[in-house]
Amino acid sequence: MTRGNQTHITEFLLLGLTSDPRKQVWLFASFLAMYLVNMAGSSVIIAAIQGDAHLHTPMYFFLPKLALVDICFTNIIVPRMLANILSKGKKDPFAQCLTQMYFFVTCAITDSFLLAVMAIDRYVAICNPLHYTTTMDPRRCLLLVITSWLVSHLHALTHTILMARLSFCGPNIIHHFFCDVQPLLMLSCSDTSVNELLAFTEGSFVIMSPFLCIIVSYVYIAHAVLWVPSGRGRFKVFSTCGSHFTVVSLFYGTIISVYIRPWSTYSVTKDRVVTFI
Repeated sequence: MTRGNQTHITEFLLLGLTSDPRKQVWLFASFLAMYLVNMAGSSVIIAAIQGDAHLHTPMYFFLPKLALVDICFTNIIVPRMLANILSKGKKDPFAQCLTQMYFFVTCAITDSFLLAVMAIDRYVAICNPLHYTTTMDPRRCLLLVITSWLVSHLHALTHTILMARLSFCGPNIIHHFFCDVQPLLMLSCSDTSVNELLAFTEGSFVIMSPFLCIIVSYVYIAHAVLWVPSGRGRFKVFSTCGSHFTVVSLFYGTIISVYIRPWSTYSVTKDRVVTFI
């Protein structure tokens, strides 16, 4: 499609992680194995919690929701990436690219909010155990999950609408393995200042607000644990938060290093590896 002397791009070429055929075979096998393990692990978590009536408690209410988001996350990126590794042509239509970006952003923000909600859940369980069942009742837990999804979809929809208004005149090569916000903006021949401002302000707020909530929750948890008299008791309390804290560290470490920083320092070639991790 052309307008005047400009050719407007309608599809994009995803380069992936490497163009070396030998490395592509190794990457395909590795990603396929990790994909199957991730799908199996998340599915087992959901089935185990849903199938055991003893686990139908507020403590385990959010875990299958987080596992479901991880399944969605994986299916948004990995199957298409595996297909691109096998195929010679790796072109994605613009609409398909925007769709992938929309659901990627949605799942990322939902993950962020669910991790914050789980931190609040641990805070209430450890710092206010007598009021835990009344504070984290099923209706309130469900409302927190629904709110997380609604905010995430609204955030992703805003970015997608603004991205759809941009023009892409070439080149159409994305040095990434999926359609992310930054790589697409770098290819646009339109004024992207509004998109960049939204990503850095509203995007930072949506990501950092749950992160700060997690930090505050863990500060209160740490303060409460210090009052536990025995070392075994302190270890037992911390062990209930260990896996959650590990996931938070990996998730927000990646998010902050790739997305929450000045636009001029972004490098698709370097940051695509961090994004995958």
